[in-house]
Amino acid sequence: MTELTRSLLDAAVELIAAHGSRGLRMAEVAAKAGVSRQTVYNEFGNKERLVQAVALHKTAEFLDGVRAQLLSAPDPLEGLRRSIAFAFDLAAEDPLARSVLTGANAEDMLPLLTTKGRPILTLATSVFAQHIRRHWPALPDARVRLVADTIVRVALSHLLTPSSRRVESVVQVTEALLAD
Repeated sequence: MTELTRSLLDAAVELIAAHGSRGLRMAEVAAKAGVSRQTVYNEFGNKERLVQAVALHKTAEFLDGVRAQLLSAPDPLEGLRRSIAFAFDLAAEDPLARSVLTGANAEDMLPLLTTKGRPILTLATSVFAQHIRRHWPALPDARVRLVADTIVRVALSHLLTPSSRRVESVVQVTEALLAD
């Protein structure tokens, strides 16, 4: 990613967290990044592509941390526990994630996690599928995909409607799906 792209995405993230994607103006992104409005259009084409790029950029940031947690744990279920806790903690700290998940200012971004969430779900599912394949190599591919997809969907459900046992809920569902 170029420095220009990163600068524009950072500016857009801040503005979307404050005003939602409907309130996002390419001219404001340009001003915040210190470039011309035409530069923003040249880089992303239109506002919809910029918003999609922001969603994928933030997803990649989350998933980099999830991968690190999965890889650093001595036990595969502990890795899952740590990675889900990491994602929940980051979502609570990140202004854009907090806005999307609580509906404050960025409620128009929620479809990127739900009804238009396929790209994000696919990326997240692949991270957990790799973890499952590495630690449970005998599982058939269809079951690996089912477990990985379920992890992501249960975690998203708990992000959208938090519970006190959210991490343990995800781990327990995963353990049940992995049991022989």
